[in-house]
Amino acid sequence: MKKVLFVLTSHDKLGNTEEKTGFWVEEFASPYYYLADKDVAVTLASPKGGQPPIDPKSELPDFQTPATERFNKDTELQNKLANTKVLNEVKSEDFDAIFYPGGHGPLWDLAEDKDSVRLIEDFYNNNKPVGAVCHAPAIFKNTTSNGESLVKGKKVTGFSNTEEEAVQLTEVVPFLVENMLQENGGEYSKAEDWHPYAVEDGHLITGQNPASSELVAELLLKQL
Repeated sequence: MKKVLFVLTSHDKLGNTEEKTGFWVEEFASPYYYLADKDVAVTLASPKGGQPPIDPKSELPDFQTPATERFNKDTELQNKLANTKVLNEVKSEDFDAIFYPGGHGPLWDLAEDKDSVRLIEDFYNNNKPVGAVCHAPAIFKNTTSNGESLVKGKKVTGFSNTEEEAVQLTEVVPFLVENMLQENGGEYSKAEDWHPYAVEDGHLITGQNPASSELVAELLLKQL
């Protein structure tokens, strides 16, 4: 049985606004069920452990999908989510791949988290797939390989500047995912806003937006 580590944000404050953030349910539920239904064992972790914050907007009726509706009725998975492992206690050698769901939370904590950076570099340098979707490619802000940014010269995608503008958070987020990936030397590309789009470059797999989360899981599973 293949084992995949999902890493979720522990950050719940949307910048200097009074609003809450966290992870986006669709970007967790869709890849989770895609893999779990194919007998992949998924372990959940977050920087603080326990219940990671859910972005309240991702629970609104407009953003419901078959995967989120399944999650809403799945008390077993909800219980598993409430008890994520503490990130600094998990080891890369115990897993075959690592995946990061998005939501705005990762921009603040996982982009800077030393345990997360170490894990990503361990997975990548041991030729294990590293997947991230939407805002989660923020995790590559500080990752390196062979002394250079891990995404340098790699084909990548992530939440686009135009999508961030559409949700009116350009001035709220600490950095724009698209800009950061390009500044780190990544070969950034995107599809139309809100359309499914994922890019694979070696063991690096990135998706553009919530609609792309299952695509990333598909590519991840193929590599496994």
